[in-house]
Amino acid sequence: MLLKFVDHPPEGVFHFTTTPEQQAEPGTSQMITTPGEHIAEIFSTPLTGSYNWDYEMANQKLWRLYDLGKKLNWDAQIDIDWSTPALDQKTETPIDDAMFMQPFMGWEPFDALSDADKQRMRWHILSEALSNFLHGEQGALLVASQLVTCAPTEEAKLYAASQTFDEGRHVEVYRKYLEDRVGWMYPCNDSLKALLDKVLTDPRWDLKFIGMQIVIESLALAAFDLMSQLAHDPVLRQVTSYVMRDEGRHVGFGVIFLEEYYKSGILSQKELEERAMFTYEAAYLMRERLVLSSAPHHLFGWPKDEVRARVMTAHAMDMFRDILFTRLIPNIKKIGLLTDNVRPLYEQLGAMKYEDLPDATAIDWVAASKPFARSQQREVA
Repeated sequence: MLLKFVDHPPEGVFHFTTTPEQQAEPGTSQMITTPGEHIAEIFSTPLTGSYNWDYEMANQKLWRLYDLGKKLNWDAQIDIDWSTPALDQKTETPIDDAMFMQPFMGWEPFDALSDADKQRMRWHILSEALSNFLHGEQGALLVASQLVTCAPTEEAKLYAASQTFDEGRHVEVYRKYLEDRVGWMYPCNDSLKALLDKVLTDPRWDLKFIGMQIVIESLALAAFDLMSQLAHDPVLRQVTSYVMRDEGRHVGFGVIFLEEYYKSGILSQKELEERAMFTYEAAYLMRERLVLSSAPHHLFGWPKDEVRARVMTAHAMDMFRDILFTRLIPNIKKIGLLTDNVRPLYEQLGAMKYEDLPDATAIDWVAASKPFARSQQREVA
């Protein structure tokens, strides 16, 4: 095994299988230069662990979510129908243009592209989106593993252990999809990386719950939902639906657990306000993550700031933000972090109109307990 330690994520696009054509493409990363070499970035954290000596599972909703996590595991290798033919990247569109390409339509640099280049751009935008799903899932894997050590109750430790396995499976399935059906991977978005760094290195265990279960995974659920509707590949729709089932449990657990903790009176009002502001800052940072500007820059050299400005003012982007905050705001309100001090900040983002929508504790237990539609490959295996 060869390890290469770096100070920040690689910046170029990484091709899983490098062909002569790909080697000639500008911006191709040399993330892996020899077989078996691994790229690693070190982070340090003042993590404080805790034992739990009563082994009590007092909250039946939390126990039930943990129990479902045990029963509803799926195998990324054999439960996904990978035998379905992949889309032809030259002739088949991977995602609905109405959302992902709409920001660029009518813009002179985009309109001047050939049909072939527009098609390449569709696939690269999909790759950038899925790559950040992948990077986010690795972050969730690391955070969940930390919570096993530092969460204070038995139910939280056991659930974090089951979630760690879920997140490992999500990393596996998105990596496999990008490698087998796309062919390349984009680097981690700067805003997502900044939030992951903050969550992983903060010593307070409950901020790890906030950053991952409340913010990142609430927003991810909305993005996954949209991807499942707009993706043209049935395999990607299946992957997304499986991941959403897991993530729905994770968000539900986080909301139920933190609501109970924050209403217990253990924290002062000042400490609660600190967490409310952290939640807002994390939500704002994730809002910035949504701008897919790397693909047009990589392909055509368009300045990232111009691409970002174009995307941020597009009608499709407004719709996307609306979808995202429908998941997040009710959960923030439920755990008591939609305080008077942060309400005006969310109002500036146009998010407060969603505060009365159902939160993640409104669990449809029948749907959450439904067995997965297994691939026939499992029966053969």
